[in-house]
Amino acid sequence: MVISPKSRRIRITDVGPRDGLQNEKQHVATADKIAFINTLSRSGVAEIEVSSFVSRKWVPQLGDAAEVFAGIDRHPEVVYSALVPNLKGLAGAIKCGVPKIAVFTAASETFALRNINSSIAESIERFKPVIEQARAESIAVRAYISCAIACPYEGPIAPSGVASVARQLLDLGVDELDLGDTIGVAVPTDIDRLYDAIETILPAAQTTLHLHDTRGAALACLLHAIERGVTSFDASTGGLGGCPYAPGAAGNVATEDVVYCLDRMGFETGTDLNALLAAGTTIEQALGRRLPGRVFQAETSSRCNPPS
Repeated sequence: MVISPKSRRIRITDVGPRDGLQNEKQHVATADKIAFINTLSRSGVAEIEVSSFVSRKWVPQLGDAAEVFAGIDRHPEVVYSALVPNLKGLAGAIKCGVPKIAVFTAASETFALRNINSSIAESIERFKPVIEQARAESIAVRAYISCAIACPYEGPIAPSGVASVARQLLDLGVDELDLGDTIGVAVPTDIDRLYDAIETILPAAQTTLHLHDTRGAALACLLHAIERGVTSFDASTGGLGGCPYAPGAAGNVATEDVVYCLDRMGFETGTDLNALLAAGTTIEQALGRRLPGRVFQAETSSRCNPPS
């Protein structure tokens, strides 16, 4: 590889509390979520996606977003963000003092219809008042584009289509674009095709990459994306995650795997591996099952017994 160690700092957003837990079938107590986030806050990750202000009907696991935000101890150097689907969700986020929100669409029409019950065009139209009000409140806005590589229903997605959606979101004034390999099919050559298209409208360094590790290639894609200039990534404690509308999708690339690899390569993540392991142990005990992250398993198997 031609990566130059120590050439840049890598920003990590841990999406475990939101993207990681939303697909858990068993109820996770609010107190357990708060303990998880508080422990994670001490790890040095730049951002934690805490929850989502969605209807309890659609995502029951995250119906306690307000209670979680009220209960966590906010570290001054950590950004605490939340997903919002509409103006009602934004109102909940504003009430809780959330400094950054995320809206979400897809590069696949079928996935958009299955996931958010609207077409891509309708979802972008829905974002307009949300983004306008967020900007008026000085709240930063991240925009997710799911299925940036492939869709579970449509198959491979044309990179030009991803770029088209990205352009529309930038025109609305979003602060950050987050490109998601939602079903975890990407290999490094897919990252090249994606960024060849994206870089026609903005530099790679102005994007965030959201990788799922369904086929075990997420870390390879992340390292290749760094070669392309990407410096911001989503990851999930212990590899938690999945998507209810992407059958078979595994969790996000594990935060510990990313930190272990990048730290050993000489990059600056600002993240403490032992603190990440403590956070993973906290949520593992709440879930009552082992987390799938490779580094997490390797580092904790000899120091604690798996939960019964």
